[in-house]
Amino acid sequence: MSEAHDHRLKRLSMRAMRRGIREMDIILSRYATARLTEMNGADLDGFDALLSENDQDLYQWVTGQTAPPARYAGLVADIAGHACAGK
Repeated sequence: MSEAHDHRLKRLSMRAMRRGIREMDIILSRYATARLTEMNGADLDGFDALLSENDQDLYQWVTGQTAPPARYAGLVADIAGHACAGK
């Protein structure tokens, strides 16, 4: 059985805000608040997969310290752009 869309958005929002590294909590929860409702199923799948990655890796990708894997490059660029814009 598939997850209801509104439940999926709530689950992803909670996972974005409860990361472990406070900086990632802030960055990802703000991004989720701003973008999740605009995402299609494939975009949500990508964000869900990204949330399974290690926080230290995510932080380095978002801050540009290291390049993300190609499968996350567009999403990480969007997250970083959103964080830099201070939205």
